[in-house]
Amino acid sequence: MFEQINTQWVNLGKRFADTALKAHGLAVEGFEKTLNLNLKTLEDRVEATVGFISEFSGARAFEDVKALWPKGVSLAKESAEKLVAVGQEVIAVTVKTNEAIGALYASDVEAATSTLEAQAKDVSAKVRKATAGK
Repeated sequence: MFEQINTQWVNLGKRFADTALKAHGLAVEGFEKTLNLNLKTLEDRVEATVGFISEFSGARAFEDVKALWPKGVSLAKESAEKLVAVGQEVIAVTVKTNEAIGALYASDVEAATSTLEAQAKDVSAKVRKATAGK
């Protein structure tokens, strides 16, 4: 009897460990996606800023600097818009990852519950059968 109970707990532990390993894989995958989004954005913004700075450093006259002002404002605006857009993408990836992990655990808990319910019904039927004969 105790061996059956121990076996059930061991199987349940293995199932939850497998699920945790899968969830960890999903979390790492989501982290990689968000990291790649952020790195691509950083690279893009650094290139744009370096281009602007090199153009700005080449300005010799006040008129040249005055002509660069709209480009600087445009660069700042683009950077802010890109920051917001990437932030939204990161949130979307995070939500999708969390939903996938939640679904994984929900299905695992449902499977464990149905297995335990079936085993409990089997045991209760055996107990009824054994006590009815006495």
